[in-house]
Amino acid sequence: MKHYAHIILPLALAMEYTYEIPEDLLNEVVVGKRVEVQFGSKRIYAGIVHRTFQQEPPEYPVKPIVHVIDEQPILLPMHFKIWEWMRDYYMCSMGEIMTAAMPKAMKLSSETKVLLNPNFDQDYSQLEDDEYLVAEALEAQEELSMAEVKKIVDRKNIYYIIKSLIDKSVIILEEELKELYQPKMEAFVALNDEYKVPENQEKLFEQLEKKAPKQWRVLLAYLSIGHNKKSVSQKALVKKAEVASSIVNSMVKKGIFSKKQEAVDRIIENYQGTFIDYQLTPKQEQALQKVKKLHEEKNVVLLHGVTSSGKTQIYIKLIQDQIKEGKNVLYLLPEIALTGQMIQRLRKVFGKDVGIYHSKFNPQERVEIWRKVLKNQYKVIVGVRSSLFLPLQNLGLIIVDEEHDPSYKQQDPAPRYNARDTAITMAHFQKAKVILGSATPSLESYFNTLQKKYGLVHLGERYGNSQSPDIQIVNVTEEAKRKRMKSHFSQTLLDAIQSSLDKEEQIILFKNRRGHSTFLRCGSCGFKPKCIRCDVNLTYHQYADLLKCHYCDYQRKFSTTCNDCGDDKLKLNGFGTEKIEDELKIYFPDIQITRMDLETTRSKLGYQKIINSFEEKGIDILVGTQMVTKGLDFANVGLVGVLSADTLLSFPDFRASERAFQLMLQVSGRTGRREKKGKVLIQSTTDEHPIFNFIINESYMAFYQYESPERKQWLFPPFIRLVKITLKHRDKEKLNRAAYAYAKHLERILPQRISGPTVPMVSMIRNYHIRQIMVKLPRQGKFIKEGKQRIREVEALLKQNADYRSMIVQLDVDPY
Repeated sequence: MKHYAHIILPLALAMEYTYEIPEDLLNEVVVGKRVEVQFGSKRIYAGIVHRTFQQEPPEYPVKPIVHVIDEQPILLPMHFKIWEWMRDYYMCSMGEIMTAAMPKAMKLSSETKVLLNPNFDQDYSQLEDDEYLVAEALEAQEELSMAEVKKIVDRKNIYYIIKSLIDKSVIILEEELKELYQPKMEAFVALNDEYKVPENQEKLFEQLEKKAPKQWRVLLAYLSIGHNKKSVSQKALVKKAEVASSIVNSMVKKGIFSKKQEAVDRIIENYQGTFIDYQLTPKQEQALQKVKKLHEEKNVVLLHGVTSSGKTQIYIKLIQDQIKEGKNVLYLLPEIALTGQMIQRLRKVFGKDVGIYHSKFNPQERVEIWRKVLKNQYKVIVGVRSSLFLPLQNLGLIIVDEEHDPSYKQQDPAPRYNARDTAITMAHFQKAKVILGSATPSLESYFNTLQKKYGLVHLGERYGNSQSPDIQIVNVTEEAKRKRMKSHFSQTLLDAIQSSLDKEEQIILFKNRRGHSTFLRCGSCGFKPKCIRCDVNLTYHQYADLLKCHYCDYQRKFSTTCNDCGDDKLKLNGFGTEKIEDELKIYFPDIQITRMDLETTRSKLGYQKIINSFEEKGIDILVGTQMVTKGLDFANVGLVGVLSADTLLSFPDFRASERAFQLMLQVSGRTGRREKKGKVLIQSTTDEHPIFNFIINESYMAFYQYESPERKQWLFPPFIRLVKITLKHRDKEKLNRAAYAYAKHLERILPQRISGPTVPMVSMIRNYHIRQIMVKLPRQGKFIKEGKQRIREVEALLKQNADYRSMIVQLDVDPY
């Protein structure tokens, strides 16, 4: 009997691979540790040990584990349970989950090393100049990295040099794992032992005070902040003493201090603010007690609270209860923009026990947060959907705030998981409770409350003295007839903006489209500039004077000359956030206007800078995409404007009405959050759509009763489960044949449950043509499992055809 391990590799492989555990590594190879293994003939990977076992040696050769990377596991067996569930439910591989879960700096990369070929006969006459330089360098040192080779020959492209040297048997290549994570090092100084003796220290003080007053200040600062410390950060010492680093360095040369590099945390939780104990209103207290009561019998409770009802205060009380019981809490938010405000609130209650995790942290910072979570150094973690993959332990509660938000759904690449649903399963595995919060719950979650699967708590009263805003629909068709439209703004909206500015109130304008103009059209021939790789019009971005594709990032310079007919009549059409910002400055030239969209929030602190500036009233008008609709709490917003509500309602998707209702009601909730009554203006080409009545009356139940029967009639969620099959290929004809064959096979084994193949609205991305098939499955678990199995069988059958092997097949369970 020999010892083996199943290793998860960061690759989209249908199975895990088995490796032999060498005798000398038997005590080191443990589930959850990273190990170095060879995959294929040359590649080296860092995989994770999923399972260890004993068995008789198989008939085929098994490669050994090369090296154990970690001293302690970075994941525990309980964490693999949720990975396994995600693999089965979302129809993906463990390797894809590993790639999504692990911080980039923990995924060791395979680095190519260049070595001198032992059989090289030292004949340099056959070598070109650059080749000679590389060979000569290898005579001096055993190996070179590719970066070092580039430096030696002073060229960016070196691969033709490498290939030539291999062909001439001068070099060989080897793969080596490179550790991406590097601890942050900082200079620390310590007082030498000689001067720790009181008499010597007193003499030193006297000398420095007379001859080197700056060094005297440094010594004084050291004793002030270095009390009971072995060493002190040179940076902190310089700041305290208010001197240059050179002063400390000269004291090191004199032998007063010793100096060394020490690893320091990149993430410093150092909350120094005022602590607050939030007091609940009677309605909030009633809701809190009902949540607790329902949690005694149900694992999941939906807190349906209107906007500005104070759901966060209820969450805080529930967190306090969990911490008292020695449990930890995961607090999920849909957008990075919300984490800043929320972390400030929570730290006023829980101080440095609160950690934060999202994609704006750099890879090194993410590793440090991961390790702190593994060591149980946080009581509360606040983060976006990727926080689910942290090595969380001892969970008592998971809060999913704004649970309806589609940002919880991962689109690409796999695993295409929904963080809300995954959180519920994770809580089940860790015997924790879940609270879902929203003013506009998803139909799926509300349906589950009606089915008695989840508990339901209503919170229908706004917090404090805040009042519901006045919501008005502005019919821009009628406004245009009366010549009351100025570009994309109705006179009603412009007057309301001016009125709010006169009252020193702030304004939020929402348009769910970034960029300046959505497309260009030639006035002579109708030509529209399109992406060369995707089936979409190019969007004009004025700040860069570029036409951009929002799917593949292709871009080109803006020109008014038509590519087809040559006329100089290309006109800008449509509008996005950039154009709104630009045109508002014409009507309100002395007002501070800022835009909040993908372009303005790319940097690590991009979101927070804008939010802080708005909170501090440094911004008068904030123009934004759906980022501005989500849970942000601003005290001075007097007006919210929604531009082009029609585009939300006319989107070709069965969830269009639900998304429009949620977005418009959520953005309406950004106004009137204190004692002032806010106002909301929604511009639309029609005011007759029934959704508008539900928004004006803030009636979620009326909306649910309107939308639910139609979903049931046409078999859409929440009444069934959907699996979307996306097929991609560069050859359009092959794709069409494969899509029809796939659908035909599925229809045979899953009759009346297949829709498609269809051509999506964007039918080509990055030169790949796209077709989609929708599979509708009953909600019962056994039917879902059987349906997924049949889908996999048809996919395997399709790949047996040589023409279809290069076909890309993507499976999306519960698509958004």
